[in-house]
Amino acid sequence: MTDSISLYTGHNLTVGSYQDPLLDKLIIAINHASIIEISVSFIMKSGLDLLFNALLDALNRGAELRLLTSDYLSVTQPVALRELMLLVGKGANIRVFQCEGNISFHLKSYILIKSHHNQIDQGCAWIGSNNMSKMALTQGHEWALRFDYEKPDNSKAALEFHHIRQQFEYLFSNALTHSLSHEWIDTYNTRYKKQNPHFIRLITTETEPELDAFVPNNIQAEALIALKQTRLNGYQRGLVVLATGMGKTWLSAFDAKQMNAKRVLFVAHREEILLQAERTFLQLNENIRTGRYNGTSKDTETDYLFASIQTIGRREHLALFDKNHFDYVIVDEFHHASSSTYQALLAYFEPAFLLGLTATPERSDQADILSLCDNNLVFERNLVHGIDNKILVPFDYYGIYDQFVNYQEIPWRNGKFDPTALDTAFATQQRAQHILKHWEAKKLTRTLAFCISKKHADYMAKFFCNKGYNAAAVYSDSAMPRNEALSALQNGIIDIIFSVDLFNEGTDIPSIDTILMIRPTESKILFLQQLGRGLRQSKNTQKDKLLVLDFIGNHQSFLTKPSALLDISSTREIAQRSAKPIMLTDGCFINFDPELTQFWQELANRYKTTSIDEYKELKNLLDHRPTATEFMQANYRLDKVKQQHGSWFSLVAAEEQIPELTHLVNNYGKFLHNGIAQTAMTKCFKAILLEAFLHLDGFTAPPTTEILAEQSLLILNRYPELKIKDVAKAEQQCKPTDSRWHQYWLKNPIKAYTTANKNGEQWFSITNDRFIANFNVAQEDKQNLHEAVKELVDLRLTQYVQRNTKNPI
Repeated sequence: MTDSISLYTGHNLTVGSYQDPLLDKLIIAINHASIIEISVSFIMKSGLDLLFNALLDALNRGAELRLLTSDYLSVTQPVALRELMLLVGKGANIRVFQCEGNISFHLKSYILIKSHHNQIDQGCAWIGSNNMSKMALTQGHEWALRFDYEKPDNSKAALEFHHIRQQFEYLFSNALTHSLSHEWIDTYNTRYKKQNPHFIRLITTETEPELDAFVPNNIQAEALIALKQTRLNGYQRGLVVLATGMGKTWLSAFDAKQMNAKRVLFVAHREEILLQAERTFLQLNENIRTGRYNGTSKDTETDYLFASIQTIGRREHLALFDKNHFDYVIVDEFHHASSSTYQALLAYFEPAFLLGLTATPERSDQADILSLCDNNLVFERNLVHGIDNKILVPFDYYGIYDQFVNYQEIPWRNGKFDPTALDTAFATQQRAQHILKHWEAKKLTRTLAFCISKKHADYMAKFFCNKGYNAAAVYSDSAMPRNEALSALQNGIIDIIFSVDLFNEGTDIPSIDTILMIRPTESKILFLQQLGRGLRQSKNTQKDKLLVLDFIGNHQSFLTKPSALLDISSTREIAQRSAKPIMLTDGCFINFDPELTQFWQELANRYKTTSIDEYKELKNLLDHRPTATEFMQANYRLDKVKQQHGSWFSLVAAEEQIPELTHLVNNYGKFLHNGIAQTAMTKCFKAILLEAFLHLDGFTAPPTTEILAEQSLLILNRYPELKIKDVAKAEQQCKPTDSRWHQYWLKNPIKAYTTANKNGEQWFSITNDRFIANFNVAQEDKQNLHEAVKELVDLRLTQYVQRNTKNPI
């Protein structure tokens, strides 16, 4: 069945200008068409930007897209052609008519069809003067006459429609027509650069932004200086923390250009983020060739590769690349990097520089991932910095007591509420009316609401519609596509979008001025991403503030919200700080209902001062099992853990009740505690040695001392300040393969670990020149032991870096 929404309404003639633009009609038709055939003489980036998301959504739902443009007068922008290659990667058939001699190409037609079983149900074709540019589609006096298909198939209107399509087919298959490719764009770009920009403006009646107009904002400029300096200091990895909306992706593109990187790998976990990043890099540099590495595309030859971590993070895919294949590796949303797929990628590639990007605001959140960037926090700016620098708008935040849901009665499993029980609890008139009342009292003009499920979004949209508001539920297969809903919200056609998962990250929607949070969020990162959807400045609406209405329930999981806003971890401190209105910075107001602060105070009173209670509190705030480094960075005392539980992993085993963990403590606990957590470290060498041992998979394949020394220096080179401080001057210029370095490393730390300590404990030995654990490790224990050792090595390195470098974490 095809959907019932018509491809078109209104007069056959569209006359353009602000009163009757073609764009809105095209968007609706594209969103409901199964066949799209476009032919335009010129394509400008400004016009493609307006249609890109609608065309992308069409391809994602299985529509057929054929697009024909030309090189006529060399007006079409190469950057637009590069972005069209992204649609080619999604299945679009895009071709270029290459004008030769005196042949011109000046047609503009947009053919949209709804078909079912290869039979046309509905069709229309706009033919007129509209090229694909912002001016032509939205502002200019451009006429377009619509020809409609009418049944039966042999009617006069149907025959005329078929004739239009036949003429499109003739040009699309013409001998002068070429499939769009990066090679063709490279050749065309040479001709385009010789073109006179003034002449282009005359014939297109539009001033397109120059590509070199993209410049860093104030904070990005500071970050670029810090990144350049950290590389000059010898660091090969670094973490940058920028709050949502402050331009992390643009920063990475600017830095890749600053570094003059020839081969770049950009890694993320969602296709939306990868696509947005690819478009950003293309805008900054139209000469680069980009490619994709994911479940359906495996481009290993392109210089700028945008890769899904779920695919490239697997060992069989990593093996297709040399370890130093890329000059620059960028890992976006780096807060995911502690997962095994990310760790495999981070351990494999050895670029000139690796950049981790995240928006996570707090040290306890950063602790676990920072070790993956060699404890090198290059640059950090939070929401307050963004607002103070006029990059983000200030906000008024109201934490409203969700009084008609008792979250204590909803099952809580594996860090989440039971989704079916939530749906039932949320689908009440009483709660919906409570939400509507607060929204009506405080709302601005354009609202995005975050819902827990499709059922929840549909319920809320219907409730608001019944109250006289224009509302839409938007999710992956909703009746209204995402791009159409955003356009309608932007233009004031609808008042509020109730969304499920589509707008958490990777979507730029600056016109939003009201955020409605009517669902629990699993983490601080998710909360900040949702908040960030409305914090961007808007050139179109000139908004000066964001309003946030957040419905918070009587459950400890909601503590993630004040924790993220106030940048604190302690429940007691949250209760104290939230008891009165808070001014975060000029223009920012935060207020929590008194019922919430009272509930949080009750929670704080329940917490004792034992390490197990501190562990539980941190686990709740982080939404995962804390690592030893995260525990320390949250200002909890590891010496108290030792006093109360004997060791870190004894505490973890006692709380988590996981048999494998208990087995690990019982069989390898002394090594983990005495051999790593408590071993004396006057230099960083023991931690570096163990990290190298793990990198070489030493429990499974014990390395020779030469290989171990070589890998140790490669790792130590990533810590330039530690190397200068700890390595003797005579050995600081050694290369990893130098015998002199091998002899130096044998004396310390290899000797320290292969000699019995004062308690008679010897953790490793050298047999046939191989560095071998001095205790038996069962095959089934090797992976768990590897991970436990890594966790403690990260802790010891973090502690050492904090004590001994100019760049404390």
